Amino acid sequence: MTTTPAPDATIAETSSVQLEEILRGAAAAAPAWAATPADARARALVAVADALQAHADELVPVGMAETGLAEARLRGELLRTAVQLRLFAETIVDGSYLDVRIDEADPEFALGARPELRRVLVPLGPVVNFAASNFPFAFSVAGGDTASILAAGCPVILKVHDGHPRLSLATAAVVEAALRASGAPDGVFQTIIGQEAGVVALQDERVRAGSFTGSLRAGRILADLAAARPVPIPFFGELGSVNPVFVTQTALDESATAIATGFVTSVAGSAGQLCTKPGFVYLPDGAGLDESIREAAAAVPEHRLLNDRITAGYQARRDTILGTDGVRVIAEGSLRVDEDGDGWATPTIVAVSLDALRAGRDALLDEAFGPLSILVEVPAGTAFAPLVPELCEGNLTATLHAGADETSDDLVELVQQLSAHAGRVLFGGWPTGVAVTPAMQHGGPWPATTNDSSTSVGTAAITRFLRPVAFQNMPDRFLPEVLRSSATGVPRTVAPAGESTHWGEAAQR
Repeated sequence: MTTTPAPDATIAETSSVQLEEILRGAAAAAPAWAATPADARARALVAVADALQAHADELVPVGMAETGLAEARLRGELLRTAVQLRLFAETIVDGSYLDVRIDEADPEFALGARPELRRVLVPLGPVVNFAASNFPFAFSVAGGDTASILAAGCPVILKVHDGHPRLSLATAAVVEAALRASGAPDGVFQTIIGQEAGVVALQDERVRAGSFTGSLRAGRILADLAAARPVPIPFFGELGSVNPVFVTQTALDESATAIATGFVTSVAGSAGQLCTKPGFVYLPDGAGLDESIREAAAAVPEHRLLNDRITAGYQARRDTILGTDGVRVIAEGSLRVDEDGDGWATPTIVAVSLDALRAGRDALLDEAFGPLSILVEVPAGTAFAPLVPELCEGNLTATLHAGADETSDDLVELVQQLSAHAGRVLFGGWPTGVAVTPAMQHGGPWPATTNDSSTSVGTAAITRFLRPVAFQNMPDRFLPEVLRSSATGVPRTVAPAGESTHWGEAAQR
């Protein structure tokens, strides 16, 4: 059985004495975990996945009580968490994530004698991971960041989110027990509680990186702290995104009703508390979707918001948007706060003209974290592509709905603009729902993330917690095992001696 604090139990914040012990333990575990063979680390991740699924019936009800998320959503999210862990286990065993490169010594190298060079990615060391509120399994205690940190060979110091502390501690107990039973070193996974403990840990010299999923304000503060250290460290924050969608007239002619209902479903899912919710939909003026949207929104039942802070933030954004000049309400939705202080909402959908959006951009363009979205009515003949740099900052996603066979120079340019402003560009469909696959990119330019070169979903997420080291003319006995001449099973890119004389020939032809 898991150890879950009672609902009325006081959960104490991590003291300075406890934090020092945790930091010392993570630093001690770092070299041991980094040196643990790949197959052993993979087995540990699979053990955690198995344990989480085995304890689902205990964990899910706790999550429902603390977050208000539905049972089906939480069970699906727990399955996703287990799949992520197993995917990273396979990645470790495969070994290609190490990006092993070997240049053989070459006395005839085009630029003079070349030494032998062997390059590999190595773990950074202890990482502080700030858990998310809106994904209490998939981006929290054992979520994608934790899975990729452990897979990289780094210890995790997990800062518990105060939106679901009981679930976090119960999940952590499952993770710790599974890792201990699998033979992982003590200190490879630990939790801390409280904002002060998280900040102090991020600034400690033994911590070598940070990861975060949450608000733009909090993420910026943490990123600045990481950068201001005497020795700055990498910080990977997923922050805010409005995920613009562009819809052509041809797409409306072919499937207007499906677009309207799919849009409302995407906005309403989990009460709009998803980082990939479509916040703005740009479409031709007079699109005629109002009635379909109104009917779809009316069919959505109330859904509880995650906590009182999110309720207050959503209420403030909703009031601001509804009070802005030029905003036309399509589906007003509702927001009520019950006697326990929990917020309950139904979808609010509004429309503005392109000119009204430009005039009210300071009030309208920020993210509304909840079930609210804005249709932007664009005059006929207006090219979409120039609107992207004008009105769309960095985003996790951007979407194009066009006709099945539609093409134009404007649409080609639009896709190019969207790819410059988002980490994932979709054709058709809706951005909510992030596939856990090797090719997934879940990141984007600021303010979507603090580091546009990374992803927090998919196997490439592991590289956030690795750094490259090259060994020159190093005898085998001193090399990491994966770089030794006798190493097998790890993919490697080899530049044999003698081939360099041909470099550049393709460019000359």
